[in-house]
Amino acid sequence: MNNNEFSCQEMTEVVTDYLDDALPPDEQQRYERHLSYCAGCSTYLDQMRETIRHTGKVAREDSLPPALRERIVAQFRTWRRG
Repeated sequence: MNNNEFSCQEMTEVVTDYLDDALPPDEQQRYERHLSYCAGCSTYLDQMRETIRHTGKVAREDSLPPALRERIVAQFRTWRRG
């Protein structure tokens, strides 16, 4: 990965901006370039889109109760291992 590429962590940090079309054009291109070769981030984006489809909105991390946030993180960790 070169310095112009997003890391997977950065991808998850700006996913809501991407979904809201709030990224500057060059950042959006970098985001989409990363998606073109990273199956994990593509899956994460699909999961976010599915969540939005079912709930009608994006749940931002800071809006979640701490217990729910921990449960989601634990499930994601299990999914990543599986």
